[in-house]
Amino acid sequence: MSRLTIVGILNVTTDSFSDGNRYLDPHAAIAKGLSLAAQGADMVDIGAESSNPDGERIPAAEEIRRLTPVIEGLKEKGVRISVDTYKPEVMAHVISLGVDMINDITGLRDPASVEVIRKSSVPVVVMFARNQGPHAERTYRDHLTVMDEVERFFSERLRALHECGIPDDRILIDPGMGLFLGGTPEPSLVVLRRLAELKRFGREIYLSASRKSFIGRVLDRPVHERGIGTLAVELWAYLQGATYIRTHEPQPLRDAVRMIQAIERAG
Repeated sequence: MSRLTIVGILNVTTDSFSDGNRYLDPHAAIAKGLSLAAQGADMVDIGAESSNPDGERIPAAEEIRRLTPVIEGLKEKGVRISVDTYKPEVMAHVISLGVDMINDITGLRDPASVEVIRKSSVPVVVMFARNQGPHAERTYRDHLTVMDEVERFFSERLRALHECGIPDDRILIDPGMGLFLGGTPEPSLVVLRRLAELKRFGREIYLSASRKSFIGRVLDRPVHERGIGTLAVELWAYLQGATYIRTHEPQPLRDAVRMIQAIERAG
C-alpha cells in the first residue's frame, strides 16, 4: 500500500460538533496540536469556522485572529500545518505565515481563492459537497446519484483549475462525507464503497470522516462513542487508496495502518 499522511483535526471554534469551545485559547490549541503530532499526525489541520449546519459564520478578520498565534506557535515547534478555510483573505494570510496546505471545503470555487492558490506553491484540498454554501445541511439527498455527482464535479473542477494555471500535482481531491453528502448515511456509504473509482483522476485522495453523523446513525452512537466506527471507515478508505486521512484520533489509525503494512511485507 502507499504511504498514508495522517492529518490531525484542531478546531479553534466555539461550535464544532465534536470539540467546540475547547481550543479557543491559543495556549490550549498549541498544546492540542503538539499532542496530535505526538500521537502520530503528520500534519495538523486548523479550522477557525465550524462547517456544521448550526455553525456560526465568522468574518475573515476573526478567523485570522484565531489562527495566527496557533500557526506561529506550532510552526516554531516544527509541526506541519494545514488550514481549513474557504476565504481568500485568510488563505493569503496563512500562506504568508508558512502553512503547508490549504483545505477548502467549498471546492475552491471562489475566483479570488483560485488566484491566491495559483500565486502560491502550497497544495490545496478541493472538496465536493452537495450544499451550496460553506456549511453542511441535514437535507435528504438521493444516494443513487451521489457518485455520478462526485465524478462530474471533479471532472469539471479539475479541468477548470488546470486551465487557471494551478499545477495538477498540487490538487488533492476530497469526496466529502456525512452531512456534506446528505442527511442520511447512505450517500456516505456509497461513496466509501466506490472510493477507489476516484483514482482515475490521478490525484491523491483525501478523506475526512472522523466522528461524523453517518457513523453515529449506523452504529447508534453519540459523537464521543464513534471511535471504533471511525477507525473502520478510515481503514477502509486507506485500503481503497486514500493517501490523506483527516482524523481526531491519530494514534489508533497510525497503529492499525502499521499493522496492515507489516502484514503486507511479511513472507
